Amino acid sequence: MEKKQLLVVGAGASGLPSIRHALLYPNVEVTCFEKSNDIGGLWNYKPNQTDLSTVMKSTVINSSKEMTAFSDFPPEDTMANFMHNTEMCRYLKNYAKNFELMKYIKLNHSVISIDRNDDYETTGKWKVRFTDGEGKEHVKVFDGVMLCSGHHAIPYHPNPWPGQEKFKGRIVHSHDYKDQKGYEDKVVVVVGLGNSGGDCAVELSRVAKQVYLVTRRGSWVFNRLFDRGEPVDLAFNSKFQMFLSQTIPIQLVNWNMERLLNLRFDHERYGLKPKHHPMNAHITINDELPNRIACGTVRVKPGIKSFGEGNSIEFEDGSVVEGVDEVLLATGFSFHFNLIEGGQLVTVNENKTDAYKYMFPLATSDHNSLAVIGLIQPIGSIMPISEMQARVYLETFAGSRALPSRDEMKDDVVLKRETMRARYVDSRRHTIQVDFVNYMHELGDMIGCNPDMKTLWMQKPFLAWKVYFGPCVPYIFRLNGPNSWDGAESAIWDVDYRAVRPTNNKIARIGESKKTK
Repeated sequence: MEKKQLLVVGAGASGLPSIRHALLYPNVEVTCFEKSNDIGGLWNYKPNQTDLSTVMKSTVINSSKEMTAFSDFPPEDTMANFMHNTEMCRYLKNYAKNFELMKYIKLNHSVISIDRNDDYETTGKWKVRFTDGEGKEHVKVFDGVMLCSGHHAIPYHPNPWPGQEKFKGRIVHSHDYKDQKGYEDKVVVVVGLGNSGGDCAVELSRVAKQVYLVTRRGSWVFNRLFDRGEPVDLAFNSKFQMFLSQTIPIQLVNWNMERLLNLRFDHERYGLKPKHHPMNAHITINDELPNRIACGTVRVKPGIKSFGEGNSIEFEDGSVVEGVDEVLLATGFSFHFNLIEGGQLVTVNENKTDAYKYMFPLATSDHNSLAVIGLIQPIGSIMPISEMQARVYLETFAGSRALPSRDEMKDDVVLKRETMRARYVDSRRHTIQVDFVNYMHELGDMIGCNPDMKTLWMQKPFLAWKVYFGPCVPYIFRLNGPNSWDGAESAIWDVDYRAVRPTNNKIARIGESKKTK
């Protein structure tokens, strides 16, 4: 049988699981083009200025390692629960090594364009122009394409403020911020209170003369750790919690969440309380921000009104800060699909695009041979979601699963957009927002890999209890369904051990007798 030719664009946290799962289908021959000279994508720190996505030098992951792992590759016992970016990159490279993915990855290969092939109408094939490591241009036809290039590479710059042209200091986007060097003893204004803005403000507050954190709306700030030091996502992401969230009125959920967050620190007292509720916007995760505000090294300001003479900035409350040296824009990112026929086929408007399940563009729904992997903003980790999206695509591309009709797909897109509009604050940030557990189950239902709870309760009640009331770790989606994994059950039982082991080397692994019950 002639194998289907599949192209994966990007060898980062979305591209690597796409390659790995493609290898599970004997009728697929996969090739990956990676633009840079190494794998890891965003998590491979790049110290020099680049157009590629990259983390800051000090970045650690916001989701715990167990909720971030791929479904058949549990992290090492001793890896920190919230890994530094170097450790995260090492995990990705170990994943690639373990499944021998490097032989399918062509480094320094840059895609120039992706166009419908001449026979696309009947075959759904794509013509890809690319350059190799020597800069030579080539053209190759593929039966399918998985775009795994992420959405943190194109900085979003807001419209200039009045008087901004007078400013003599430096204005940079957080995409170009590497570390605190050069900011010593400076007056710095950080614009934006997302995860990047909070991280930048905290880091700079240790060396800068003064940091001002600008936020128009405020934000609910979550800690990485919950009661007794448990990673917060292990405490709140479970099938049982999903059931409660679908049963309890959202007003009650928000009330309880606000209560818990204000027990950590009173958001109004610290000038961060927004008008919206915790479940109505993407959360900010930061363990140190309240302390830096309490110390006065970070001062919270409302939106910028204008720039003035002498490097001064006036804020919307009428206050003025003189002698500002640096302005750091943590204002998010944009995305587009200019690689696909110059952006004319799959269009984007203010980070809004029509894609079924956020991965199948409606513009290519005649064949669904092209998918975008990882174009989501989850409350939770993105990596298991990218892996699940890859599984869904491959089941339709190389397996026997069929997608709904175009009209049904369009109805789902419209419904999701209306639901998002009703729940979230209107923002270009809230266009690809998903809840981790719900979305994982939504995708899992498409390919039949959600845990078979009825069978588990009957045959392995202890495991069923763990799956239902314990954290919704990625391994539970490999217990059954296509390409199930024999090690899934053991990986589930060992979650608690792996979560405690990095901070307590005396803990013993759970007894093998319990694992078999």
